[in-house]
Amino acid sequence: MRALKTILIILLSLAALVVVLGLVGPKHSRISRSTMIAAPPGLVWEHMSTLAKQNEWSPFLAMDPGAKVTYEGTDGEVGAKSAWQGEQTGTGEQVITRVEPGKQMDVDLHFIAPFEGQAKGSMVLDAASDSTRVTWSYDGENNFIARIMCVFKDMDAMMGPVFASGLEQLKKRCEADAAEQANAAKAKTFRGYTVETVDRPAVSYLGKRQKVKWEKLSEFFGSTFPMVAQAASKAGLTLSGAPTGLYFDWDTTAKQADVFAGIPVQAAPGTSVAGLQVQDVPAGKAVMVAYTGAYEKSGEANGACEDMMKANGLELNGAVIEEYITDPGQEPDTAKWLMNIYYPLK
Repeated sequence: MRALKTILIILLSLAALVVVLGLVGPKHSRISRSTMIAAPPGLVWEHMSTLAKQNEWSPFLAMDPGAKVTYEGTDGEVGAKSAWQGEQTGTGEQVITRVEPGKQMDVDLHFIAPFEGQAKGSMVLDAASDSTRVTWSYDGENNFIARIMCVFKDMDAMMGPVFASGLEQLKKRCEADAAEQANAAKAKTFRGYTVETVDRPAVSYLGKRQKVKWEKLSEFFGSTFPMVAQAASKAGLTLSGAPTGLYFDWDTTAKQADVFAGIPVQAAPGTSVAGLQVQDVPAGKAVMVAYTGAYEKSGEANGACEDMMKANGLELNGAVIEEYITDPGQEPDTAKWLMNIYYPLK
């Protein structure tokens, strides 16, 4: 009888201790980990802009690959939800509550099993030179059982390493993408210019072709373009693009160009305008540079296209095309002039 009484006292004491621990244990837990990623915020955001993207590097799903995950709503937007159920992860759901593209995403977390609980999660991006600092934080309310556990084990110390492992996976993915993009950009960079391969539609130009000394090119374009615009208007033709120069030959000995100065028009086959020509350029691929600066100083940009073609075994097909996007009469600052240069390919 005395032994039974002793056991009862011990059990009551343990129960009382549990209650005390549950009452005095921390009611709130915060976990926060950060990492620096050698990639711009926009690229990092691509890997965390949706709940599905985040689950690709989630340390929790990595620990429970058999977990079932479902999604509702438009992922990446406020109100979108994902729910999970697994042997290791338990059961729960999260809902996006805030989205600042390229900067931050917040979620509300609801843990259902094995323990009920509520928490808030946040991922924040901060640009740092050519890198990005990512901070992943968790703020949760501890239930009775969690309070007891937190008396003996700090939640940040227990779960922080898991958060850090997830950020490490995110870092690896982002930096691999950044390296791939850098290599792709390097492969397209010549003489400091980015040379792209593009598809050009078929274009009909109304204009005038002749051989012009280099020093007279500006004068030739300046007199021809207004004349073409006026003639197109009288003929009822609709202009459909920027004034353009088509260079059929660049004679370094005579220092002159065989050039067509024209403007794209919507013209039916066989269209003719007195004193002018219609020059048709078929659709096809071309290498292209967007050049900014004084038009007469675009030699390096043209050279970049030539270098790219040589490096890739490509050949020119027809005239070199220069689209004069900026009207010098409207913008006096030559540093702001934009010209698109195209080298059509065979």
